[in-house]
Amino acid sequence: MTEKQIEIILQQGENSKIEFKKRINKELASEICAFSNSLGGIILLGVDDNNIVTGLNIDNATRSKLENTVTAINPRPDIEIIDTKYKGKDIVVIDCKSGKNKPYITSGSFYVRYGANSQKLTTANQVREFFQQENKIFWDITICNDFSYPDDLDIELYNNFIDRAKITKAIAQEKIIQNLNLTTKDGVFKSGAVLFFAKKPDKFFSQIGIRCVLFKGNTKRYIIDDKLFTGNILSQYENSIDYLTSKLETRYEIESQGSLPRKEILEIPLVAFKESIINALSHRDYYEKGAIIHVEIFDNRVEITNPGGLVPQVKDDEFGTKSFSRNSLIFGLFQRIELVEKVGTGIQRIRASMKSADLLEPEFKTKGFFTVKLFRPIRFSKWLNNLDTEITKLQEKILTIINDNSKITYKEIGEKTGVGKSTINKNIQILKDLNLLNRIGESRSGIWKINTKI
Repeated sequence: MTEKQIEIILQQGENSKIEFKKRINKELASEICAFSNSLGGIILLGVDDNNIVTGLNIDNATRSKLENTVTAINPRPDIEIIDTKYKGKDIVVIDCKSGKNKPYITSGSFYVRYGANSQKLTTANQVREFFQQENKIFWDITICNDFSYPDDLDIELYNNFIDRAKITKAIAQEKIIQNLNLTTKDGVFKSGAVLFFAKKPDKFFSQIGIRCVLFKGNTKRYIIDDKLFTGNILSQYENSIDYLTSKLETRYEIESQGSLPRKEILEIPLVAFKESIINALSHRDYYEKGAIIHVEIFDNRVEITNPGGLVPQVKDDEFGTKSFSRNSLIFGLFQRIELVEKVGTGIQRIRASMKSADLLEPEFKTKGFFTVKLFRPIRFSKWLNNLDTEITKLQEKILTIINDNSKITYKEIGEKTGVGKSTINKNIQILKDLNLLNRIGESRSGIWKINTKI
């Protein structure tokens, strides 16, 4: 392998087919195993996580460690080990082929490569399901024979991506396309690449896009506005973000800005929407022909839903801390233009941004469809006016009084409404039965809690 080839690999950074390791350690066997169980890849030994070549002392002890590492994998993987130099420093290139005798196991465990990480599958059912559904999980690397290069390539979109990804244009376009893993060895474009860079992706795929809907109230009874955004995956993302910002309320912060433009603050943090939509585009099940991504705006919340729930490789108790994308190519391309940060932290950022804005904690549904519920700031009068549950004028007044003072007593409610204690007790119990009102804490020191999620 030449220095120029190594330089190109270093420029790409770690991804679904490239891994850097400063030295030989116990994780090396799992990395080789993961590449062999997936699409293959290259491991550079003597390179740290910051893409800096530190070098490696290549002697008999090093070669013995490498051989022991390979021997620990069963069956023996198809790899090529190359000793080489880069700018005077010794490094080792391990070229891992996609194995013909899958699954490959090391220390009794099974690993696969997903994005820039190797994931361990911990149960026999997970391993079995992975191989039964391998093509389904990796939709974005299936080939799109109908795509014609360069005729169907959106060159303006491609150049914009290259600029945002800070990839030098000194390298030939065909070489960059190959290095980004957009094509097979035969030069056929993969589905994820077509979704990113085609002039008209909907020419090749049905059921792509994001449908954005604005409802009146908190149910799907009345539609105010309805838009479907198709086209390349970046335009889907950008158009849906623009739609949300146009339909939700924005306040402006002028103080402490000095001569700077006034600061716009969306009622729900923009980062929560960006993370949710990128998550939907990266993790949705594109094999599902009967559904697309939905962004639905209600008076009290925004719901973002995509086909495909939590993948079996992520346990329920790992949700929010571990990531396993159905579409590693798409996810990796988003990473390159910095729309995705550290793997597995998106859910944490959504939660943190909502908490920082003093909003209700987001809710996640992970079975069947994946849904994120982001609750809007409470506008009590609007919520009360649009309430679908039928309540009396007295019950409305009780709720309004409690909204103004969550610590108010039964006696004070009676004084403000002008009705007796038994009537107040009866109507408060009705509101509790309707799940509109709860009492938190002790009778004397507790507070009232109105359930505005309904």
